[in-house]
Amino acid sequence: MTEPGYAQRGTSGDVWPELPLGAGQDTTDTLHRWTQVIGKIRLAQAPMINHWWGTTLYVTSRGLTTSPMPHGNRTFQIDFDFVDHQLRIARNDGQIQSIALFPRSVADFYREVMATLTAMDLVVRIWPMPCEIPDPVPLDEDDEHASYDQEHVHRLWQALVQADRVMTAFRSQFLGKVSPVHFFWGAFDLAVTRFSGRRAPTHPGSPWMADFVTQEAYSHEVSSCGFWPGNAQQEAIFYAYAYPEPPGFREAPAGPAAALYSGELGEFVLPYRSVQQATAPDEMLSEFFESTYAAAAVCGNWDRAALERSAPAS
Repeated sequence: MTEPGYAQRGTSGDVWPELPLGAGQDTTDTLHRWTQVIGKIRLAQAPMINHWWGTTLYVTSRGLTTSPMPHGNRTFQIDFDFVDHQLRIARNDGQIQSIALFPRSVADFYREVMATLTAMDLVVRIWPMPCEIPDPVPLDEDDEHASYDQEHVHRLWQALVQADRVMTAFRSQFLGKVSPVHFFWGAFDLAVTRFSGRRAPTHPGSPWMADFVTQEAYSHEVSSCGFWPGNAQQEAIFYAYAYPEPPGFREAPAGPAAALYSGELGEFVLPYRSVQQATAPDEMLSEFFESTYAAAAVCGNWDRAALERSAPAS
């Protein structure tokens, strides 16, 4: 059954799927917490990499993945498959176990994941408290969030696929330090970050997050952009910000016309629906990423000649 609020999708599917405000929110809330279970497993097992890059998930052609994680002298990875709606745990010796994705509570999902890992001789211990969520309920006790609508999950994943594709092209034009395009399970957003190479002032902190986490994430000057799928009150957006925000950044010109600076959020935003409905969505989104980065680089006096390259000839 399709969640209310969607137009009927054609048989060929939408390249940039519709994500109406509030549609599928119960499913998004449940999936957010499921990704936190898997993300916390990666946090527990993977080596620490600067700015918490070693804890993220990555978009795949079937869903999301942890990529390989060490466990003693083995490796294993966990994949969300949003085509067959399975969670797959694979060891490097060929052993694979699958867990069905269907309407079930976060606590039930947590218990089966942990039991499956134990049965595969991959015991992992995590702190079950969700991150970056107001009024959190421990993941192993959360019986409230239990929705899983396949149509909504498919649309959300396809939006991530398209955003990842355009963001990867944007990432390729930077010669300096730049993050992977990766999915942060705390905020439930896809992001890519460019660095000026200079240290940043100590970050003042963010709601529902320990100060040491944000201080590591923002230890150096950044220009960051990404995609957030929204919630019941706020529509899906693309965003871009700089830390520290240089003087003049919020007044700088940014395209396309649908983009604006949100004083409440402290970042430029472009509604996802504007991109989804555009005649040339890739070009619109690329303009947003490029213009907001240029605003950060110009206002922040980045060494652009050393950090950037021209697009290769087609």
